Amino acid sequence: MTRTLAEVILSRVSGRDVRAGDLVIVPVSRVMVHDSVIDAVIAGLRDLGREQVWDTSKVCVFVDHAAPAPTPVVADSHRVLREWVREQRIPTFYDAGEGVCHQIMVEEGYCEPGTVIVGSDSHSNSYGAVGAFGAGMGATDIAVALALGRTWLRVPESIKVDFTGRLRRGVTMKDAIMRVVREIGTDGARYACVEFHGVGDLPQGDRITLAGMTTEMGAKAGIVVGTPEAPAWLRPDEGARYSREVTIDLTTLEPQIAVPPRVDQVVDVSAAIGQPVDIVFLGSCTNGRLVDMQQAAKVLRGRRIAPHVRLEVVPSSRRQFELAMQDGTMQALSAAGAVIGSSGCGPCLGRTGGVLAAQEICLSTANRNYKGRMGSPDASIFIGSPYVAAVAALTGVIDDPRPYLEATDAEFDELVAGRRADRPERGAASSRSGDRSRELVLASARSGPSQEIDD
Repeated sequence: MTRTLAEVILSRVSGRDVRAGDLVIVPVSRVMVHDSVIDAVIAGLRDLGREQVWDTSKVCVFVDHAAPAPTPVVADSHRVLREWVREQRIPTFYDAGEGVCHQIMVEEGYCEPGTVIVGSDSHSNSYGAVGAFGAGMGATDIAVALALGRTWLRVPESIKVDFTGRLRRGVTMKDAIMRVVREIGTDGARYACVEFHGVGDLPQGDRITLAGMTTEMGAKAGIVVGTPEAPAWLRPDEGARYSREVTIDLTTLEPQIAVPPRVDQVVDVSAAIGQPVDIVFLGSCTNGRLVDMQQAAKVLRGRRIAPHVRLEVVPSSRRQFELAMQDGTMQALSAAGAVIGSSGCGPCLGRTGGVLAAQEICLSTANRNYKGRMGSPDASIFIGSPYVAAVAALTGVIDDPRPYLEATDAEFDELVAGRRADRPERGAASSRSGDRSRELVLASARSGPSQEIDD
């Protein structure tokens, strides 16, 4: 019998041989809870008649979504969360400033390969970076998992994504996963598990980006095959049956851009060159790690961002922030004009930090761009890699980062000057963006209402 990786994991943890479509009740190795839903989770526990979680050593609690508290209402919710953590005697608690839950869950080793981990956030798929079956759930299901240490699942169908070749300079795994989203669409992997083949030896951060953004395709889970953390048994069987197979040749890939308001409206960067931006956000669980900040600093070191453009940098965790301080990356970004935010989700979900105003245009390295995601519903959010973000901050427009990375200092300055000269004056950027976005939507061949998804 041949099994996908999801079937291998769920068969092992459920104690019986299962296949896609079967219903299983499985033990969870961890439950992750964050500040955004804590009130509903506590209420759900009480509705179940449970005052105490089943195992305090297997619960991880974070204050990261609106942190530090931006309003008195949020501050009150954080106070309730802290009191609940103390009452429960939960030892694994990360308060405001420590970082994004998903980054810390992987970074600190809370994700055990081959186990099931559930979290109160849709990007809990990120735990597939180390071979775990991570899944986001609503407050009621999280309350049940906290009370019983178990959850129920329908064993998902699986989609196989096979990466071949090697990335060229200036192209990243963020571009690779955006290309996958472009191929599969926002609902093309609905309740599926996306298996990534050929990239198990990538750095852990790249694997978090891959697994986490399977949420943008509607997936239940995303798992990277053959990671260094995975035991020998944690592999799909030869000849496993997949509902769909996608091959991405990394050698031919160019930087990708998601055009608002859909994350699957993706075009090659060459189609988006010249698109003006007002603000650039570098951060989130997708691209807020040291390597992402280093890539941006490589472009920005010794230079200043463009006039009328803002750059916000939010490290994904305190560890990533401190590493960026130690090697001079943070100094380079600050000297270039970046605003450095407290480690956490930052403006990614529009609840704290640099919330967008109406008509503003953002180039974000996060994972979503639907209307209202980062503030005003009348703002526009393009998504790209850290390299694309850094060049946008420097020039004020979206551009292909590869010529900048290959240029001499004189050629570099000439490229920057040319792009800045072509950028519309302040106030005209938004009106120009409307026409440009419509052109890009047509180019991406995807249209329709934006998908409303939770955090």
